[in-house]
Amino acid sequence: MPTWNSRGLRGSQLEEEINRTNELYLEQNLCLVQKIPTPITPIDIDKESRHITLAYFEQKSTVDYIGVVQGYPLCFDAKESKTTTFPLQNIHPHQVDFMERFERQEGIAFFLIYFTGINVYCYLPFRLFAPFWERMERGGRKSIRFDELDQTYVLPHSHDGILVPYLEMINKDISERD
Repeated sequence: MPTWNSRGLRGSQLEEEINRTNELYLEQNLCLVQKIPTPITPIDIDKESRHITLAYFEQKSTVDYIGVVQGYPLCFDAKESKTTTFPLQNIHPHQVDFMERFERQEGIAFFLIYFTGINVYCYLPFRLFAPFWERMERGGRKSIRFDELDQTYVLPHSHDGILVPYLEMINKDISERD
């Protein structure tokens, strides 16, 4: 069987870890967070396997996850980088616009970035992301170096079955907003 090398499958391991984390958080009544599927319109379906073999996106996706934690609305996007530099081309203007509007409504918007090469997860609050985006729009650097990120937002290692323990960082984020 041939290997499928799709850019669309990048991050599927990260997505699975976040989904499992969200299930455990739900079981513990800590939050309710769901993966937002990207709406597609099937063009061709294999009649035997009933798998979609060709489709197109109906609209641009906004963020990967949306939910609520202890009364705070949240949305976030999960990203991966094989190196210690995260390319901003992996984020689209409509996503930035959505997150900015979400924050204006007193929600919490952030990115979870997994630097696979160094096995580190980083929580990047939207308010700390915005200056990097603005720098790029002014013609500056088009990526974020790991060492530019606030290291106090590096996620702790998994514990108690929680693979991506991002709630601790949300708590930190909320306390810094007040």
